Amino acid sequence: MIDLHTHSIFSDGELVPSELAQRACAAGYSTIAITDHADHSNIDFIIPRIIRVCEIITAKGNIQVLPGLELTHVDPADIAPLVSEARKLGAQILIVHGETLTEPVPPGTNLAAIQAGADILAHPGLVTEEEVRLAASKGVHLEITTRRGHSLTNGHVASMARKCGALLVLNNDTHAPGDFVGPQMAANIARGAGMSEEEVNAMFNNSKNLIQRARA
Repeated sequence: MIDLHTHSIFSDGELVPSELAQRACAAGYSTIAITDHADHSNIDFIIPRIIRVCEIITAKGNIQVLPGLELTHVDPADIAPLVSEARKLGAQILIVHGETLTEPVPPGTNLAAIQAGADILAHPGLVTEEEVRLAASKGVHLEITTRRGHSLTNGHVASMARKCGALLVLNNDTHAPGDFVGPQMAANIARGAGMSEEEVNAMFNNSKNLIQRARA
């Protein structure tokens, strides 16, 4: 099982990175990405520290941990330069906090994230067909999420991805130990969004492929 969207105490998560990784390992996860919330104020603070701890944890051989970042509530005009800066600093998984129904994310965030070539557009809410078609063409993954509130539009996201040929990944958006739902619940949540078994399996494979791309 893979979760490419997790948070530590470097943003609003409950755990230090080492415990976050250990909790994930104990829950049966093979790989996680630590993707703490960031904007201009902390991007250069978070990434070097996350890279260091990810290297230490991964070297132990129990779980693979990738350094990442989630750009959150930044102005759409700032997303592309911040994505570029984050990659230069060494972030391997780049997420943008999408236009979820449950938070006042600036309009235009989804489109800007896709245009910037983020790896994952998290909980994109009522993402439009135009945006999903662009995501498909650019290889930007749309997120099916197990997180309460953000998951309200999973069905819409799955349907639009199917229609437009966009790639999906499933993430927990983990903030606390209990957020690691495991493979059975994750698959059930995807089924609840109207996804077929074939689509669920393809989605899980997309996460594996994204890891390979990040490591290349």
